[in-house]
Amino acid sequence: MSKKPVRKAVLPVAGLGTRVLPATKVMPKEMLPVFDRQAIHYVVDEARAAGIEHFVFVTGRNKASIEDYFDTAYELEMTLEAKGKTKLLEELRADLPAPGACSFVRQQAPLGLGHAVWCARDIIGDEPFAVLLPDMIMRAETPCLAAMAQAHKVTGGNIIAVEEVPMEEVSSYGIIEPGQRKGDLIEMRGMVEKPAVADAPSNLMISGRYILQPEIFDALEEQKPGAGGEIQLTDAMLKLMETSPFHALPFTGETFDTGSKTGYLRAAAAFGLGDPEHGAEVRRILEALLKG
Repeated sequence: MSKKPVRKAVLPVAGLGTRVLPATKVMPKEMLPVFDRQAIHYVVDEARAAGIEHFVFVTGRNKASIEDYFDTAYELEMTLEAKGKTKLLEELRADLPAPGACSFVRQQAPLGLGHAVWCARDIIGDEPFAVLLPDMIMRAETPCLAAMAQAHKVTGGNIIAVEEVPMEEVSSYGIIEPGQRKGDLIEMRGMVEKPAVADAPSNLMISGRYILQPEIFDALEEQKPGAGGEIQLTDAMLKLMETSPFHALPFTGETFDTGSKTGYLRAAAAFGLGDPEHGAEVRRILEALLKG
């Protein structure tokens, strides 16, 4: 059971963003701004807070702006420097990953989340790694992935973030079958994708953050297409569960699904309200709109 530190993260960003069309017709959904920065920015910040050193972006066509976003913008920086906007320039530079800290690989066909993770296999190599779904922005005093990384130092194995959802909504999510609770962690006996309410083993949904052992790549290599004709990560995790322990870590912060129109709106409002400089003005604007 590997307890190597989690240094690398896979961010599957090849999706088409169909739930937020037409906004994503020419702009990647990960690049939609959530108040003052792109959605992907928050996810990368969470990974950094967990000690991630290398980011593997699994991209597709029309995703070049993600690579540009995490690169130096020489003309912009020169303009800011010439105008004496030192604070803004320092903020931009502080947000840049270290040279060589990002890799970009193509998922040439939309074959599912499992296939996207498999595309990162050669860069990840033989070590545990994180997967962060970029649709999900998670906010808490202790960032979700940081809490998972701390737990992994103790238990090793595979760790999945979960959240409670109303029982009547379980058919919309991947749901775990819980076992014995050990402190903050819950042993996992299984998982099922979008079960009927009557068949759901719990109301704990898989919420978009994973720490996985590299053996998952062998399972993905052999995995046949599942739901929707895609290579499902859940199916490969079930296979890996036969030989490697899985634990669930309940997340009790806030999760924003920016892949839906209303979830995106909620995220923009929440982060605007929480902004130390503009929060009060954002509140006045929202209250005025509600009064109509």
